Amino acid sequence: MFEHVGVPHYPEFFTVVRSLLRDDGVALLHTIAHREPPSTTNPWLRKYIFPGGYCPSLSEILPVTERLDLWVTDIEILRLHYAETLRHWRQRFQANRDRAAALYDERFCRMWEFYLAGSEVAFRHQGHMVAQIQLTKKVDTLPITRDYMVEWEQMHTPVRATARRLKSVS
Repeated sequence: MFEHVGVPHYPEFFTVVRSLLRDDGVALLHTIAHREPPSTTNPWLRKYIFPGGYCPSLSEILPVTERLDLWVTDIEILRLHYAETLRHWRQRFQANRDRAAALYDERFCRMWEFYLAGSEVAFRHQGHMVAQIQLTKKVDTLPITRDYMVEWEQMHTPVRATARRLKSVS
C-alpha cells in the first residue's frame, strides 16, 4: 500500500501513523523499495501493472520520519526473499498458464510472465528490496536487541508452545 501513497504525501501519511501510535506503540512499514537514488517508476510497470505506484528509496522515507519525531528502531532489508517469491509465483503461473489463458487471454499471459520475470530480475540484480521499517514515538519503547523477537516467536510457534505446555505438566 505504501507504494501508492506518493512522496508528496509522506508527511501526511507519517503524521497519521504518529497520531495513531500509543506512546508505547510500534508501527511497522512494509514496502517495496530500491537502493538507488530517487527515480521514476518503469513506464511499462506504471502503465500495465501498478498505475500510480512508486517504489521509494530509504533516502525518501527516513527524513520524513525524522522530521515528525518518530524513532526508527529497526530496519530489516529483505534482499532476495521477494525474488524467490516471484520465482515461485512465475513457476506456478507457468504450470497453470492454460487455465489463466482461458480466463483472460494470451496477451495477459505474456504480460504477466514478463512482469514476474522482470520483477524477479529487479530484486536479484537491480537493487529492489522489501524494506521493513519499525517506528516508535519513544527511544525506549523496545529492547535494544532483537532478542525479544526471537523469544516472542518461540513462545508463539505452535510446536514449541505445545512442547512447553507438555514440559510444564510433567
